Amino acid sequence: MPEILTLAGVSRRFSGLQALRDVNLKIAGGEIVGLIGPNGAGKTTLVNTVCGVTPASAGTVTFAGRDITRLKPYQAARLGLARTFQIVQPFAEFSALDNVATAALFSRPGQSLKVARENARQHLAFVGLDGQADQPAATLTLAMRKRLELAKALAMSPKILFLDEVNAGLNSAEVEKATALIRQLAAGGLTIVMIEHLMKVVLNVCTRIVVLHNGELIADGAPRNVVRNPAVIDAYLGQQYAQRHAGHG
Repeated sequence: MPEILTLAGVSRRFSGLQALRDVNLKIAGGEIVGLIGPNGAGKTTLVNTVCGVTPASAGTVTFAGRDITRLKPYQAARLGLARTFQIVQPFAEFSALDNVATAALFSRPGQSLKVARENARQHLAFVGLDGQADQPAATLTLAMRKRLELAKALAMSPKILFLDEVNAGLNSAEVEKATALIRQLAAGGLTIVMIEHLMKVVLNVCTRIVVLHNGELIADGAPRNVVRNPAVIDAYLGQQYAQRHAGHG
C-alpha cells in the first residue's frame, strides 16, 4: 500500500524541553502501527504534532501527499485524521447518541442532524453501545466511555485513526472486546496507530512497532524483531520481559 503519512525530521520543543527530536517515520495505508516507549517518551506529543494540536517546531508532516504541518486540529480532522484521547471526556450531559452525532457534524458541517444521528446509531452498534444510545454519557462505565470515544472517532470518517491508551483502566475481558474491535477496523482497511502499554495487545494486533525514547525514534520494525532489540529492552521492556519472552514469536 502507498504511504499515507510521512514525518520528515519532525521536532517539537516546549520552552527548554525537547519533546521530539528529528523523527523520521513513514506509515503505509492499512498498517496497524504500535507506538510504544516509556512515560514521557513523546508518544502523545507525536500524535498531537501530526493532528495539529502542537505543531512541529521543525520538520514536515505529509498526509496523503499533502503538507499538513501547519494545519489546525479541525482541518486535520476534516481531512481524515481522527484520534481518541487517553483521558476520556465526553459531553457528560449529552446522550451517547448525541456525543457521536456531534463528532459527525463537526467533521462534515453540511450534513443534517437527522443523518448525523443515523450514522451515530451505526457507530454505536459497531462498538456495542446501541443499548446505551439514549443514556447520558456521564452514566456510562469507563469501558463504555472508551467505546464511546472510539465511536466518536469513527463518526469522523477517518482515513487514519490514532488510539491513545484505548485499553488503559480496562479489565482483561474489556481489553479482549476492544482488541476485537481494532482488528475489525483494520480488516476493513483503516490505518491505525496505537499508543499502547499492554505488550500482549501490541504483539497480537500490530503489524509493526515504532519505539520512542526521550523524543527520539530508537526502533522501527516487525514486532518480533523490535522486542528483541537491545536498545528497546534497555529503554523500555526490561531484561525480565526479554527473558520471559525469549524464543517467542
